[in-house]
Amino acid sequence: MSAFDDDTRLSPLDAERFTGQVHPAWNIGANPNGGYLLALAGRALQLRTPQQPDALSITAHYLRPGLAGQPCRVDSQLLRSGRSLSTLRATLVQDGEARLELLAAMGRLDDAAPVLTLPRPPMPPPEDCLPRSAPAQGVELPILRRLDVRLHPDDARPGAAGRAELRGWIRFTDGRAPDALACLLLADAFPPAVFGLLGQVGWVPTVELTVQLRRPPAPGWMLGRFWSHDLSDGRVIEDGALWDSRGQLVLQSRQLALVRHA
Repeated sequence: MSAFDDDTRLSPLDAERFTGQVHPAWNIGANPNGGYLLALAGRALQLRTPQQPDALSITAHYLRPGLAGQPCRVDSQLLRSGRSLSTLRATLVQDGEARLELLAAMGRLDDAAPVLTLPRPPMPPPEDCLPRSAPAQGVELPILRRLDVRLHPDDARPGAAGRAELRGWIRFTDGRAPDALACLLLADAFPPAVFGLLGQVGWVPTVELTVQLRRPPAPGWMLGRFWSHDLSDGRVIEDGALWDSRGQLVLQSRQLALVRHA
């Protein structure tokens, strides 16, 4: 078992409710990473629909920050069950309060060749890229004990890109291969795209995040590109995509987040 599997393990209370622990190793500053919380809730949905284990589309609303180092409960509700697709709702609860509310379409990914796809951007190999830096972003990053994140040399310095875009590589530090559940974490584990434009931005909390999975990832490094064309009144809309080691598009994402230091 990898650290990710250990830190997203849940135990059933009954057919619909599961308990676990929010591990502080996935923090951004003092707060659990939003992708990690999404993966925790996604684990509960996998347990509810074991024949349809992949979140083909999942949308999460972050009601309040998670509590690192504290127990959690995930309450799930099956809204519709079908042969190829099921729809579920889930709520991640800590200290008696809902922290994360999500709606998901669960199915099973296959590796069918795409008819249309988003091409992978040019990227130097990981060994020629720069590690994600807590001082550069202006916030402590315990999550880097779990994830190896390498940024494009043009995007790694605060504000150096001159645009709200970020490119980089990502993998687990313990060698765990990516899968559909891990992609829910990896979609929200890079610095925010506005880092390339604004420089030090600290913690950029997610308000809403939608992830759409397209195919199962191959083992190895994953390449991410995240960009924004919409920043106003301290709120940013960020788009993202991840490609696997074969160069296949694995997921697309979009989120609304708060920029505290804009």
